Amino acid sequence: MELEIRHLRVICMVAKTGSVSRAAAALRVSQPGLSAQLHRIERMLGGTLFERRPQGVAITPFGEMVLARARAILPTIDDLSRTTTTRSETDPRLLRLGSVNTPILAGLVSGLRSRFPGVTITTHGEGSPTPLVDKVAKNLLELAVAGENPGYDLAVRSEITYHTVATEPVFVLLASEHPLAARSEISLTDLADEDFGLPHPDDDRTREYYALACLAAGFEIRVPHEIEGTPLLDLIRAGHAVAFCQATYRTGPGITVRPILGNPLWYRHVLLWHRNGPFKAHAGTIKAIAAAAYDEATKRNTEFQTWLARHARP
Repeated sequence: MELEIRHLRVICMVAKTGSVSRAAAALRVSQPGLSAQLHRIERMLGGTLFERRPQGVAITPFGEMVLARARAILPTIDDLSRTTTTRSETDPRLLRLGSVNTPILAGLVSGLRSRFPGVTITTHGEGSPTPLVDKVAKNLLELAVAGENPGYDLAVRSEITYHTVATEPVFVLLASEHPLAARSEISLTDLADEDFGLPHPDDDRTREYYALACLAAGFEIRVPHEIEGTPLLDLIRAGHAVAFCQATYRTGPGITVRPILGNPLWYRHVLLWHRNGPFKAHAGTIKAIAAAAYDEATKRNTEFQTWLARHARP
């Protein structure tokens, strides 16, 4: 008898339920049959995995070691199985959704679940859109939400369909107590003496796009804080940095978002899918779901709502 993937699933289920009988019910096998199988697994591994008790089972130190490795292995096996599963070209059963930092992800997942109720959706995040383009082209993702700045367009691949969901201005993120926060709009030149917090330069060249816009405004952008996420927000809230952000950014306590006078910076939300993938027959549906998700995202930021009332979308 050799150790198989199904044996690892048995160990994980017994550990999860704390009972052989409950594990048997979950696995849809008989309790005596699962008990016998568990004994065979223990003999094969050379140690006791669980101590049998009246209330159920308790895992042994040896069992903890085996369980930790089983839990590390099984997600990789499951992902491999999903990746290599044959899918219908017109009726997707698995949707691997890639995304950069975008406000439409949750709405997109909700819309896809509603339209394709039998689909299994997984999400995969990237800091740059470049890997997403490559993964869609190689059929490693069925769908992706990427982004680009004007003049710094995504790489064009013949295998991919590109759809612009929306184009929006780039705003400024700063502390609510910052003197500039009292203004309804902030000039780019007003940021000349500010310390910026931005993600580490990536191959999407966003940093270059920002830097050139600042140079055109007469100053060189200063970025002492190469960081993102919660640490960056803490720095901004404390008044140590400002940052550029999407207009749909959802603010939090102590942080204010403001538009930039003249709208010198822009960002496009772009949807990608393989031309011969399972969504080639559902392009209209995908576009409508993404549009609805974006419209919902615009409502989260009152500053953007005010901006939209004053400006026509490009």
